[in-house]
Amino acid sequence: MPALVIESAGPGVTLQDGGRHGYLRYGITAAGPMDPLMHAAANRAASNALDATAVEISTGGVTVSAEDGPVGITLLAPGFRVALDGVPLPDKVALTLEPGQRLVVRAGDAGAWGYLAVAGRLDVAPVLGSAATHTRSGLGGLDGRGLAAGDRLPVAEGRTLDGAPQRLVAPWLDRDGRVIRVVLGPQDDYFAPDQIEAFLAGPWTVSPRGDRMACFVDGTPLKHAKGHDIVSDGVAMGAIQVPGNGLPIILMADRQSTGGYPKIATVIGPDLGRLAQVRGGARLSFRRVSVEEAVAARRAERDLLREAVPREPVIRTDFASDFLLGLNLVGGVTDGRS
Repeated sequence: MPALVIESAGPGVTLQDGGRHGYLRYGITAAGPMDPLMHAAANRAASNALDATAVEISTGGVTVSAEDGPVGITLLAPGFRVALDGVPLPDKVALTLEPGQRLVVRAGDAGAWGYLAVAGRLDVAPVLGSAATHTRSGLGGLDGRGLAAGDRLPVAEGRTLDGAPQRLVAPWLDRDGRVIRVVLGPQDDYFAPDQIEAFLAGPWTVSPRGDRMACFVDGTPLKHAKGHDIVSDGVAMGAIQVPGNGLPIILMADRQSTGGYPKIATVIGPDLGRLAQVRGGARLSFRRVSVEEAVAARRAERDLLREAVPREPVIRTDFASDFLLGLNLVGGVTDGRS
């Protein structure tokens, strides 16, 4: 069967599906995508199940090729630089990768995570019902590790995408990460009202120390009203812990299953990807919303995935000067007597 071959991969490039759910009580983290909406949209564009396995691309970038047959691909990587055999492509694109071609995805001016889905199914053995990679525990993916040069990913039930590369029209994926919506709690009573306001007002600067486990922010430290320890309890993706140093830590896809610091708030589901795409050094603030507003935002997000992702032809604007000089660009413009 055809296969997607990893020619090169930077740190943090992994296989992720919708996550390994139902095992937190055993201390096993769900893992899954850092940007759940973009991961699902890449699969939707490929006509896959929304939680199908895809390649999660970090700013380390990746180069892929096809082997033993063509491979249909959808790529969503806003802000990244994308090229097929050296020819620039949009950062949201659908194409068929033919054997011998190379697709290169590199960090650009924005964005921290991109997703490459195949039209078909990446034939990877699940672990506890999921192919999601959790590198700290060595579960999922390929032997529980990140992807590396030479890895071969068989594509079962593969489908090609007819015609030339097409732009995927999904402007709703170009999200602003400067304001992140949160629901307060569950331990917001560990902070006085003025500290809640300070947390919401910020601004906070995203630290470059972040990874798939947590996003760290720097700013004026918060003060605890009841100390900085609680009886450890379960944590969700998006939970915002405040440890003894007063600087919030937002737990992400590879978070631990429990934590003993008070959680001042929780990032709502639709803003998890928005936060994940913010690079180190950027500034952000938090905005309080109600549970009802959070539910409405989640429903609106799911509605975006009900319909097929539209496609349009790619209009090239990168022609080399020698190519243009070899064309008759004025024929028919004049009558030849001028």
